[in-house]
Amino acid sequence: MSSPAERYAAARRRAAQASQFPALEEFTADLGFDLDDFQRESCQALERGSGVLVCAPTGAGKTVVGEFAVHLALRGAPGQPAPADGARRKCFYTTPIKALSNQKYHDLVDRYGAEQVGLLTGDNAINGDAPVVVMTTEVLRNMLYAGSATLQGLAYVVMDEVHYLADRFRGGVWEEVIIHLPASVTLVSLSATVSNAEEFADWLITVRGETTVVVSEHRPVPLWQHMLVGKRMFDLFHDADAARKHDVHPELLRYTRDTVRRLDLGEGRSAGPGAGRRGPRWRGPLRPDIVDRLDREGLLPAILFIFSRAGCDAAVQQCLAAGLRLTSPEERSEIRRVVESRITAIPGEDLSVLGYWEWLDGLERGLAAHHAGMLPAFKEVVEELFVRGLVKAVFATETLALGINMPARCVVLERLVKYNGEAHVDLTPGEYTQLTGRAGRRGIDVEGHAVVVWSPETDPRHVAGLASTRTYPLRSSFRPSYNMSVNLVGSVGTAPARELLESSFAQFQADRSVVGLARQVQRNTETIEAYGAEAACHHGDFDEYFALRVAIADRERAIARQGQSQRRAAAVAALERLRVGDVIRVPSGRRAGLAVVLDPAAGGFSEPRPLVLTQDRWAGRISPGDFTTPAEVLARIRVPKHFNHRNPAARRDLAAQVSGTGLDRHSRRGARGRQSGEDHRLTQLRTEMRRHPCHACPEREEHARWAERRRRLERDTEELRQRVSGRTGSLARTFDRIVALLTARGYLTAEGAVTDAGRMLGRIWTEADLLVAECLRRGVWDGLSPAELAAAVSVVVFEARRDVDERASLPRGAVAESVDATLKLWSEIEADEAARGLAVTREPDLGFAWPVYRWARGEALAKVLSSGHEFDGEMPAGDFVRWARQVVDLLGQLADSGGASTELRATARQAIAAVNRGVLAYHSPA
Repeated sequence: MSSPAERYAAARRRAAQASQFPALEEFTADLGFDLDDFQRESCQALERGSGVLVCAPTGAGKTVVGEFAVHLALRGAPGQPAPADGARRKCFYTTPIKALSNQKYHDLVDRYGAEQVGLLTGDNAINGDAPVVVMTTEVLRNMLYAGSATLQGLAYVVMDEVHYLADRFRGGVWEEVIIHLPASVTLVSLSATVSNAEEFADWLITVRGETTVVVSEHRPVPLWQHMLVGKRMFDLFHDADAARKHDVHPELLRYTRDTVRRLDLGEGRSAGPGAGRRGPRWRGPLRPDIVDRLDREGLLPAILFIFSRAGCDAAVQQCLAAGLRLTSPEERSEIRRVVESRITAIPGEDLSVLGYWEWLDGLERGLAAHHAGMLPAFKEVVEELFVRGLVKAVFATETLALGINMPARCVVLERLVKYNGEAHVDLTPGEYTQLTGRAGRRGIDVEGHAVVVWSPETDPRHVAGLASTRTYPLRSSFRPSYNMSVNLVGSVGTAPARELLESSFAQFQADRSVVGLARQVQRNTETIEAYGAEAACHHGDFDEYFALRVAIADRERAIARQGQSQRRAAAVAALERLRVGDVIRVPSGRRAGLAVVLDPAAGGFSEPRPLVLTQDRWAGRISPGDFTTPAEVLARIRVPKHFNHRNPAARRDLAAQVSGTGLDRHSRRGARGRQSGEDHRLTQLRTEMRRHPCHACPEREEHARWAERRRRLERDTEELRQRVSGRTGSLARTFDRIVALLTARGYLTAEGAVTDAGRMLGRIWTEADLLVAECLRRGVWDGLSPAELAAAVSVVVFEARRDVDERASLPRGAVAESVDATLKLWSEIEADEAARGLAVTREPDLGFAWPVYRWARGEALAKVLSSGHEFDGEMPAGDFVRWARQVVDLLGQLADSGGASTELRATARQAIAAVNRGVLAYHSPA
């Protein structure tokens, strides 16, 4: 217990702080808990009038700083009484996703009242003129470009989850906002812990002025790391000191090594196609067993991350089949009440299509999936029930980690590999921290727990590295787009726009890296001089002698390449001459031996790949790469007219004919010698080298080694110089190319003024902005019905989750003609972009045309979901809703576009009404 003197001193300090920071004292009086040091430091900086960058772990309470900015705006200027309502200052609270905006809106309404708080997202517009408005970052960006009157009186902008600016698809929006906000606005940036916070802060100071950096590594709820190996749970680290040193628990290492050894000696050695591969033989713990184990150890509620939608759904079904029940009768009735109150807007006939009854059964047992393929209404119910502790185990993809406030007592990672849309990749330390950061609920749990499920491919030391690496660097993904460029030119002019782009974080990072590269160039230059001194020879000019040696090596390589290309050209020509029935010999490889040609497949622009049948009964296509010498026709046999190479009996009979020719399987001829004589230039160079005085030097090879090192370093240094010139002003160069393209297409004048077409482009907010603008200018979408228009515009917004080989079908008639015209315009734009060295606009994707066309015509949800092109079964309801809303968003832009005809604007409004029905009519309550 502290002494009276210590208590008196503490009271004096509190009184001094209260007089110095009166707004913070008011704010904390209503909180009901004491601020952490990083929260207090951040809020004090804000009250002093400084911008702040707050970097802290997930769940540490960063949003308190953002809420204090709201308090300051409502209170008035620091140290001044609150002004009259008419002059009240504003605070905008921006978030990366709509769900987070909705959640923050409810939090602020609970604290300040509905009349003081507004919400602006793509789905909702509530009280937009309120002094505090929660919005997605894109909404604020659009306001800045439009010069919206709503910006008047703006004093604070809170950018929650500002590390989103690393997102390769949407990250540039954050930088646009930070650069374009008026200088009078104080910026509050809230970020997950990043390792280059100081670099980011230096940039913020450059573009925004005074910015205080507050970094906290402390988790308010300690996190314990575990590994589940079969049925045994191990601590990853023995204690906190071991965690700091990345020292894995010795018992865990010993047990996993023993397990791997047993697998190697046992199942791993069994015969068959899986022999030698340990992975498929290992049977880890079943998902129901994991949940049951967590329940018995008091670690629920838990989020179990499975990086697959189908895996999440299957996990719930497996738990149901195992008879798991995690809820009491009272909880089940409350779950049913919440669900029934939230799905009233969804038509009854659609519920069975959406798997409602299976979903409800899982919820009532305390189990649920959470992923982007689910209906948004279903996901929101899961979130609400989980936060209330009614749902105990959620199987989720990593999208759940993106800001939504769903803390748990325990987080389980089933694998440390996820699919990123292009390939399966390992989790980064940043992703691991973000996912496990959900474990440990502040004010509820004494500690949080993260469990990694072990498999033979999982090295505990790798997991220790992920768990101990708390930070990851923030890398800008900013690049100028057509819409951004035309808006910048329209608002500030071409030259100032270039300067603005050069002030982006992307260019800031590029320029910083240039400093390091330039230093490396300088060091290399000094080393090159030292190598040159070592290579000097007293017999003569060794540089001249070494140049001859290099020229000889280059000439020898060129001759070898020429011979190889000539042999390949001869092999191609020989394959192109083949006819059906020709018997040839494949000289090498797995298919070596005699073969008969079934289909020559010559012609076209690609290399010939004839279909052949070997005497071993293998049928398939061969390529010029299979031939070291040109293919020769050795004999001819008759191939039946309608020969089916997939029929085993037909293959057997024809292969017997090939063997019956009596030809040898392998050629008896040795490799033919090189036909061409010695190269004259090579002979000349060798003569010059032997005559050079340095050739007689006894230390010639030692000098040559130093000269070779210098040559390699000179080549590397030249590459570094090119990288320096490539990075310096790289964004401005891209901007210049975009401006040139827009000028050539009539969006900007030669003098840099924005045309009417340019003003239309400046109000199109979509990835394919220029393609949409061109479609409007050419009247591609004129004369369509509402359903046809929805289908036609879907091709510029939809993007399939995976590549599909064949082209999707389209509704015949007007839709097909419109899409063909769109594809023609896209190919023109793509050619223009490629010629100017610009990143090309993504090709239109036809995969959503049928679903949205049928939906807009009023067809049933079941029929609509079954018409998705890229899906083996039905299109997931969540995907359908998400893409349909993007179509509605673009239709809304067309309805308001000055570049669209009156008829098209009216049709767009009708299409919106046709699409916004049933599951699309649902909006989360706000």
